Amino acid sequence: MRPMDCAKCLGGTLIPLAVLGTLANILLFFPGADRIDNNLNLSEEVWYFGGILGCGILMIFPSVSLLNLKKSGCCAFHGQEDCGKRLKMLSTIMVAGIGIVGASYAFAISVVAINRGPKCFVGNNTWKYSFHNGNYLKDRDLWSSCLEPINIVPWNLSLFSIQLIISSIQMLLCGIQVVKSFFEIICEKCRCHEICGVG
Repeated sequence: MRPMDCAKCLGGTLIPLAVLGTLANILLFFPGADRIDNNLNLSEEVWYFGGILGCGILMIFPSVSLLNLKKSGCCAFHGQEDCGKRLKMLSTIMVAGIGIVGASYAFAISVVAINRGPKCFVGNNTWKYSFHNGNYLKDRDLWSSCLEPINIVPWNLSLFSIQLIISSIQMLLCGIQVVKSFFEIICEKCRCHEICGVG
């Protein structure tokens, strides 16, 4: 697979992941597939927009950049032998870096949310975080302490876990592009006819 084809493949993979991450974050606003009356009763981590911002919006830059990388004219840089390839690879490092930052943000939010557990109604007109340091992950009997919303614990756990997995894959893909582009830059020469599809 040629370098530009690889970049296009990575960019195309990031788009559905960004959509899924955004969707997971949106669903978190409807705990237990229901709507709560007071938004203050939602878990704080939902409002940090890890999936919408980190997995979604910030992932637009690397995905679009990598998809369009093949379309730019690589031999238009005054006939230079490197065909502007190093400049292109430098730009992909920067946008992939943005992707890594966004995915890392979503990853961190997901870890905190999973460890903390959801905010829920525990009785006596009280909404709070009833779990501590992820203790509910090993003891499912503790889930019954959350009375409302119905199924809030598996709902939050599932969606934040999905967000965690998606952000991990995004970090890996963007990291691959950074490493690949770095090695392309330090190469002394590039094969311009391969990049431009000549010969």
